[in-house]
Amino acid sequence: MSIIKVKAFMDELDHPLKEEMEKVIEIITAANPKIESDIKWGGPSFKFKEEMATINPKIKNYVVAIFHKASLLNDDFGFLEMQTKGKAYAKFYSMADVDQHANALTQAVNAWVSLMENS
Repeated sequence: MSIIKVKAFMDELDHPLKEEMEKVIEIITAANPKIESDIKWGGPSFKFKEEMATINPKIKNYVVAIFHKASLLNDDFGFLEMQTKGKAYAKFYSMADVDQHANALTQAVNAWVSLMENS
C-alpha cells in the first residue's frame, strides 16, 4: 500500500479537477501518519485498519471522497453528505471548496483513526 501507486495513478489521470483531487489526497495523507493509501475501486483509497475513504475519479464535475462508514463517526464535520448504508460523500467543486474544508477533512481523518484505535 503505497503513496507511490497513488502518485503514478494521478500522473496518468486526465480530470478537470486534478489539482483539487491532488490537494484532497495531500490533506488526507498528511492528516495522520497512520493512514495508508492505495488504488482500490478505481481510484485513490485510504485506510487505517479498515477502509476509510475512496476518491471516485469517474465523476468529472466535482471531486468526491466516499467515506465508506461515515455513520460510525457520528459527525458530518460540516461537509459530509450522508448517504445510504452508512456512507457519506465529501464533494469539492473548486480549490476554494478544498481549502474551506481542509481542517474539517483533517478532523474527519483523525476521528477515523481514533475510532479504529479504540475499537
